[in-house]
Amino acid sequence: MFKFIIRRILISIPLLFGVTVLSFLLINLAPGGQMALPGSEMNPGFNPHVREMMNREFHFNEPLYKQYYFMMRDMFTGKLASFKDQQSALKKVIERVPATLALSAMAIFISFSAAIPLGIFAAQRKGQWQDTAVGILSFALVSLPTFWVAYMLILFVLRVVHMPVLGTETYGVEFSNTFTWLLDRTWHVFLPAVTLALAGIAWQSRYMRASMVETMNEEYIRTARAKGLPESRVAYKHALRNSLRPIVTFVGFLLPAFLSGSVIIEQIFAYPGMGRLTFQALLERDMPVIMVSLTIGSVLLIAGNILADILYAIVDPRVRLN
Repeated sequence: MFKFIIRRILISIPLLFGVTVLSFLLINLAPGGQMALPGSEMNPGFNPHVREMMNREFHFNEPLYKQYYFMMRDMFTGKLASFKDQQSALKKVIERVPATLALSAMAIFISFSAAIPLGIFAAQRKGQWQDTAVGILSFALVSLPTFWVAYMLILFVLRVVHMPVLGTETYGVEFSNTFTWLLDRTWHVFLPAVTLALAGIAWQSRYMRASMVETMNEEYIRTARAKGLPESRVAYKHALRNSLRPIVTFVGFLLPAFLSGSVIIEQIFAYPGMGRLTFQALLERDMPVIMVSLTIGSVLLIAGNILADILYAIVDPRVRLN
């Protein structure tokens, strides 16, 4: 398995290079492009002296391929500075990564925790009204706009539960111990994670149901039933593991999906994650921060795909990562 991981990482290096090149070109070729950047002659907000200093610092007078080289070099050395405040772009993004990973990890946990039991429940009652009800619920969850769900949850919590929901912790409160502080942080991550997880629950429950129905028709399942084993044991001990293979595929897709979807959620919940930082950088045309965010997002996507392959081997012993 170690050799497989090393090989996948090496294969991912050209992919990461291609993503960074494409991202760099799209940023430069976007409407406005570099004409709106601080060092551009089209930007009247800077006098000639400041403009020349910006051109020299960010290499705007160089050809595009040289600009890309200098940007990548400065990015990985931490010298690439944000246009907005001249702070290290890498440091600004890295500071937001733990918050975004915590949000994505909880969303994935909620999604799988709800989708797998729902899928098994529907598969065990195939063709019955319970199966139809789960299907209707799944389509309803997919149809709900994410921003609307977020606002409804905020209104419900503020008016009914009377708990703070914005940010990462309750401000102005001194916590007596680490446990209460951790509980408060978990609560602030929970609501945006639920909002992110709803669509994942819908899709995964349908995939889980289809996989479970197929597995329940296998010969070894009939043998288990013939032995007189309870239906719950047949489903959860014998059929569940082989039914999880299609669901594992979602691990590689959910992480980048939650990272991209968290842009809106982080804005609504005032959650200081990568998505909110990237959105602000796009509005401000802060190209260094955008490039760092896209690069780190690509790394997380590759890591998610490698994790999915490893989980395949854990779920199905027949799969060997050679």
